[in-house]
Amino acid sequence: MSITGRDLLGGPPPTFLPEEPAPRDLLERGGDPADVAAAHPTSSLAWAVLAEQAYQRGAFVEAYAYARTGYHRGLDALRRAGWKGYGPVPWAHAPNQGFLRALHALGQAAGAIGEDEEAARVRQFLADSDPAAVEALS
Repeated sequence: MSITGRDLLGGPPPTFLPEEPAPRDLLERGGDPADVAAAHPTSSLAWAVLAEQAYQRGAFVEAYAYARTGYHRGLDALRRAGWKGYGPVPWAHAPNQGFLRALHALGQAAGAIGEDEEAARVRQFLADSDPAAVEALS
């Protein structure tokens, strides 16, 4: 009997976003993230990559905007997948990584522009979603 994905203490089950192979494949083949986001605007992964690139360039306001877009697109997808506003969002499930990367990028960018309270909330949200995401993205 397998108990994978079941919290024996009665917490909410993990949320697993559906596969989105087109944006991931385009990005893995070196596609321009802006083109991927324009072609697949609901893809958190495309927005997360844009945010990460902007952050690396020091364009923190731009990074914040991209990350916030990816974060909101991810929240929409999580809700469609049955998420109730809390509970695990496993990093090990590849389709969840776009949302988690956007969330991480939002925290970084928020900190960079002085939104310290938001940065702290985002760090906690990421840790609550999956501590493995914090480790992977640090």
